[in-house]
Amino acid sequence: MTGAFAAQETRNTWKSVLETFHEDRETPLNSDYWSEKDTWSRDRIRDVQDEKIAAVAPFLYENSAFYRARFDRLGVAPTDIHSVDSMLANWPVVTKQEMMADVTEHPPYGTYSTCGQQEWDDRGWMLFSSSGTTGVPRPFRYTHFDRKYWEQANARALYSGGLRRGDAALPMVGFGPHVFAWGVQYALAKMGLPVIPGGGMDGRARAGLIQRFEPRVLICTPSYALYLARTMQDMGMDPAATSVRWIVQGGEPFSGVKGTLERIQDLWDATAVEFYGCTEASPHCGGYSCPEYQSGEKPFIHLMEDIQVWETVDADTLAPTADGVSGISVCTNLNSESAAQLRFLVGDYTTLSYEPCACGRRHVRAIGCMTGRSDDLINIRGIKFFPVQIEEAVRAVPGTGDEFQIRLTKTDAGLDTMKVVVEHADPAIGRIVYDEIHARCEVRADVEVVAAGTLPKSEMKAKRVFDERGTA
Repeated sequence: MTGAFAAQETRNTWKSVLETFHEDRETPLNSDYWSEKDTWSRDRIRDVQDEKIAAVAPFLYENSAFYRARFDRLGVAPTDIHSVDSMLANWPVVTKQEMMADVTEHPPYGTYSTCGQQEWDDRGWMLFSSSGTTGVPRPFRYTHFDRKYWEQANARALYSGGLRRGDAALPMVGFGPHVFAWGVQYALAKMGLPVIPGGGMDGRARAGLIQRFEPRVLICTPSYALYLARTMQDMGMDPAATSVRWIVQGGEPFSGVKGTLERIQDLWDATAVEFYGCTEASPHCGGYSCPEYQSGEKPFIHLMEDIQVWETVDADTLAPTADGVSGISVCTNLNSESAAQLRFLVGDYTTLSYEPCACGRRHVRAIGCMTGRSDDLINIRGIKFFPVQIEEAVRAVPGTGDEFQIRLTKTDAGLDTMKVVVEHADPAIGRIVYDEIHARCEVRADVEVVAAGTLPKSEMKAKRVFDERGTA
């Protein structure tokens, strides 16, 4: 097979394999699980992963110039990748830098996607793009064929998190190119749950919606959950006394940050659940909460392995880490016509555990959730740490405000410096914050204490790191 014929034949084969394992459910399997896939055995999960990988490798070779060039450059034939083990042995991880170079050379879409102009014109659904905060934005066009797979994956995740029939939801995110928001919206429709639209409003207006219409579910970023709770308190309302019982959150680390998870749940007297993914390899939900996710020493999320392969690698060598050893996340996406990926380096730090969960789900768990993306790593005079470690330090001090800032500068002598700005009623609290930071990060930082309400409130995705060091 060559050319257009090979491309279409491998596409048909790949879509047929996806359809083999697809469920078009509108009601749950039972009171505990949306799908029987949640309780598949480890052997069953691996068999399905192997079958999908054998079909997706030739599909990528024939339908993505980016992947074809990479196969040829590595001297790897598509038939060499026919299982999880053969993929790990023959296929180095794909990085964002490779994708950025591809989209720069082939604007505006790049060639890494398998949704070309023909597919887009015929059955195009929606375009999403990475934020571009770490480089050139990477766009992805998805088809309506993809959409139905999103709906089922996201419905499984939300049902696992606790949402049930009659739980009216209030989405409070700017839709735009936000994969989290769109993914939840379509899943709610598939589950038959009522929705109260909450876009295009300020915090006071949304507080009014909660008071009048009594939703049981909020959908927002962790930063916005804090912001809205404080807004309601300023209005004389008590978030904990409202109808809200579930807060579905995405876009930022939170459940692995102990102080943040506790603060959100205490403010709302509600359970906060994870909805984790990434635009490049997991635009639908990849990681999600179950009823047991806060029962251990550290919170955890499940990773949906029948539609993805998750692994961790060493941040420096990119070699696979042993079970139970922390590393950065890699995702092979096996659930899309448009954005299948082989070993994409997502880059979130976590530790994987294959031990069975008390909830009955057999899928791998990310212990401590996803606590920091390698792209966000801060290096101060050779000491490396993540913004979430500073967040944990700030949350550990009673009375600190919800907002804080990390300001990185360079002295005239070329020395990197860091200042952490926190809100507190007592200016003397700075020493305690300093000690907490030093204990967690082993770095010395200036701490500036400002009055409550001084720092800008995060109404969407929080920006807390301001790096003014330049490139010199």
